[in-house]
Amino acid sequence: MSEQLDLFEKQKQIWKQEASKASTRDYDFNTLSGEELDELYFPDNPDESYSTELGFPGQYPYTRGVHANMYRGKLWTKRQFAGFGTPKETNERYHFLLAQGQTGLSVAFDMPTLMGYDPGHEFTIGEVGKCGVSVASLKDMETLFEGINLGEISVSQTINGPSVILLAFYIAEADKQGVPRSMLRGTLQNDILKEFIAQKEWIFPPEPSMRVITDMMQFCTEEMPQYNTISISGYHIREAGSTAAQELAFTLADGFTYVEYGIKAGMDVDSFAPRLSFFFNSHLDFFEEIAKFRAARRIWAKRMKNKYGAKDPRSWKLRFHTQTAGCSLTAQQPENNIARTSFQGLAAVLGGTQSLHTNSMDETLALPSQKAAEIALRTQQLIAFETGVANVADPLGGSWFVESLTNTMEDHAEEYFKQIDELGGVIPAIEAGFFQREIAKSASDYQRLVDSKKRLVVGLNEFVKEGEVIDIPILEISAEAEKTQLDALKSLRSQRDNGKVHTSLEKVTEACQNGTNIMPPIIEAAKQYATLGEIVDAMKQVFGEWQESSIF
Repeated sequence: MSEQLDLFEKQKQIWKQEASKASTRDYDFNTLSGEELDELYFPDNPDESYSTELGFPGQYPYTRGVHANMYRGKLWTKRQFAGFGTPKETNERYHFLLAQGQTGLSVAFDMPTLMGYDPGHEFTIGEVGKCGVSVASLKDMETLFEGINLGEISVSQTINGPSVILLAFYIAEADKQGVPRSMLRGTLQNDILKEFIAQKEWIFPPEPSMRVITDMMQFCTEEMPQYNTISISGYHIREAGSTAAQELAFTLADGFTYVEYGIKAGMDVDSFAPRLSFFFNSHLDFFEEIAKFRAARRIWAKRMKNKYGAKDPRSWKLRFHTQTAGCSLTAQQPENNIARTSFQGLAAVLGGTQSLHTNSMDETLALPSQKAAEIALRTQQLIAFETGVANVADPLGGSWFVESLTNTMEDHAEEYFKQIDELGGVIPAIEAGFFQREIAKSASDYQRLVDSKKRLVVGLNEFVKEGEVIDIPILEISAEAEKTQLDALKSLRSQRDNGKVHTSLEKVTEACQNGTNIMPPIIEAAKQYATLGEIVDAMKQVFGEWQESSIF
């Protein structure tokens, strides 16, 4: 017991030193009644598991958070997912959100962009600008960020299949702005494995897709040290119907796969792991979500240190963005979604998120209206400044219930890791349909509970308003957006140097064939105003396309 107390006191002193060196916001951290609050609370007589399983914020295994004083030092980044219609329309929304106090931008792309098609392709008719912004070239990216200094704002891009091309557009725009690549901050989702598992927006087969991602990791490690190359996403796994434990396990398994491919490519794990970030869903089971986030940090830290040999503590720290659960929103009584989102956002903060997007009340009906987006942002500001939850690091740490749930989450994840290993790893498990079947079963089980009213959803299967009329304003995307983008693309192709475009596309294909890093030629093609669809086609010549096998 004395050894345990000695270790506890040693860790406590280290934490105190780190907390004292950390910056602190100029803010009143007392209760509303004026009671002074400590930065952190911990047991007077810790048991033997405290130091190994919990520890202190900012210390391995980071169960209690990745920073010593957490939100007393810096609040989470407040993001709102935005993008609709044309780049000009989305740019106007960005300027509005920044003026309202948003501290980071998140780009939502339309379905043609997500799938690698230019406006005008037969598969894009009626879809351009509908579920996000249409970006088909560097010219669109220039308009998207007009009046926004990319050296001063963090930008997240939710794109996967053609992510290498959208990153190239972003880099080319930063170069045009004169912003050094070393200053660029933000995150590219770029998580192709979860596309195969859940969201289904892929282009190339799994192995070529992993080659592309490895090239991007190497390029950004050398040239963009502040940029997160991959946001390993459990969000879409959860939206597809998984449980919290499945979201946790499958997401971390994907993350470990990216680590293994990076090491296999000859990269030192500590050269790229600190820039891997995660993207989780925050659903409505309040305490389960908090436990999930805490377990995620602990599992990642242990494996990165013990299995992959990472020596840099930054490689052990799992940093994550959270989005509230879109699948929990209801079209019925949509104002209730404001409350749902508030609970989910609060769980994310109590779980220690580094970045947060709160869904708007109307997102089950359409892209957010400006008013709904403003309310969603205000929800985050209420959590940050009026609830007091940011005044103490890990305020739920030590709760018997929360710690038990955290341990249970970790145990379930380890069970899934064993099953995945038995199948040969993540990619063989994808090809065998393992993840897809597990998620489908969980989704079906949940729906049976809702149908039988053993799970109540307010306004949907109970407390229903008969004859309800939805009377909130809905954002409508007109067909004019598609026409505008088609005209812009036609104009671009008539004004650019098509000879240089052709040459640049040939170099993209050559890089795909000969194994050299594909980022430089794609950036050059972007600067020549080659379009998204043209660059995708140049890559398809070598990589081909992938079709999923039926699993049911």
